[in-house]
Amino acid sequence: MDAERRMQDRWHRSGRGTVLALRYGFGAVFLYGAYHKTTRHWMTSPVMRDHFAQRLSELDPQSFSAAYLRHFAIPWYRPVSWVLTIGQIVVSIGMLLGIAVRPTAALSLFLLLNISAGAFFNPSMPPFLIAAVLFMATPSGQWFGLDTHLHAKYPDSIWFT
Repeated sequence: MDAERRMQDRWHRSGRGTVLALRYGFGAVFLYGAYHKTTRHWMTSPVMRDHFAQRLSELDPQSFSAAYLRHFAIPWYRPVSWVLTIGQIVVSIGMLLGIAVRPTAALSLFLLLNISAGAFFNPSMPPFLIAAVLFMATPSGQWFGLDTHLHAKYPDSIWFT
């Protein structure tokens, strides 16, 4: 039984380590996305509108993605670019520092689903969607991050569980 317990402990540590490594990689990708959008002035220029218009020209006009771009993303490109960029900053900070990991994972899922709705879906999207759900389901901020300390200070808060 002792050997079985050690094996379970090894698998448990390996699982935690894997989730933490994914969380840091996830945070780094979101940090890069925020850096890219910030340095290229996506929040203060029509760059995002131009990306949306280009993508719209490549889509079937009757598709959901075309309607999403035509009726929401293009007319509202400025607030969309702000929400996307600031959202990426919030997600990257949350994931890298382990602050409010579950809520920031939910925010990342919202951002990823909106990116997908605009037909910017690619083969890297499913792993990111799965990872966001994984971070919502696991207490990785409690394993390694500031959520542990913040939860101890604010035990009734849903943000740090």
